[in-house]
Amino acid sequence: MMKNIQAKTDDGIALLSVNRPDQLNALNNETIEELHLILNDFNNDKEIKVVIITGSGNKAFVAGADIKEFSSYSKKEGEKLARNGQKKLFDFIENYSKPIIAAINGFALGGGLELAMACHIRLASENAKMGLPEVSLGVIPGYGGTQRLAQLVGKGKAFEMITTGKMISAEQALEYKLVNYLETQENLMSKCYKIANQIIKNSPKAISAALKSINAGFNSEINGFEVEIDSFSNCFQSDEFIEGTNAFLEKRKPNF
Repeated sequence: MMKNIQAKTDDGIALLSVNRPDQLNALNNETIEELHLILNDFNNDKEIKVVIITGSGNKAFVAGADIKEFSSYSKKEGEKLARNGQKKLFDFIENYSKPIIAAINGFALGGGLELAMACHIRLASENAKMGLPEVSLGVIPGYGGTQRLAQLVGKGKAFEMITTGKMISAEQALEYKLVNYLETQENLMSKCYKIANQIIKNSPKAISAALKSINAGFNSEINGFEVEIDSFSNCFQSDEFIEGTNAFLEKRKPNF
C-alpha cells in the first residue's frame, strides 16, 4: 500500500499522483522509494504502455524536496542522498523503457522540476511556476538538475535560472522549450491522455528502442549513432516489426 502515491490505470495508461498536499507534494525519501517501486512494477507490466506523473490538488506538481529531511546532513550524507536518489528515480525515469509524461499542474520547484525534467514529455497548466531555487539555500540543484536543464533550455538560460534561483511562468517555460505544451488547468490532463493515446497506437518495442537511442545522444560516454544502428537493426527481428509492416502492406491498423 502506497502512502504518498495514488495510482490508477486505464486502457494501457497509468496515472501516478504524488499525494502529500500538506507539504505541496514535496519529495521525501519515502516518496522517491514509492515512485521507484511502482514504476518498476509498471515497467514489467506489458499492459502499461505510457505513464503520466502529476501532483494531487491544483496548487503543486511537486514543490521541491523535503528540506526538513536533509537540513542537518553531512557531506557524506549529502552525497548518498544525491547518488541514491539519482539512481533510484531520476535516471531510472529518464532511461525508462516506456514514455513518461509530466503533467505539471502547479509549482514545480527544485526536486519537483528535476522530476519533471527527467520525464520524456512535459506539459504545464497556465498556473504552473517552475524554478531551481537551491542556491538560495546554499546548495546547488541535484538529481541531474544542472545537467538536464542545460540540455533542455540551453547553457545560457540554465546559468541564468540556476544562479538567480528565480521562478519562471508557464508561458516562459514554453518559450524556453522547457515544456512541450501549455494548457489550461481544466484541459491539462485531457491533453496528456490525448498524447498518451497517440503513443499507445505504436509499437512498444520500437518506442523503447527510440527512447534508448535518443538518450544515447546525450551521453558523452556512448556513441549515439552506433546505439541507433544497433537498435534499428534489432527491430528487424521483432514480432512487432512483422506485424507493423504486414499491416501497412495490407492497409489495416497494426495490432501491437
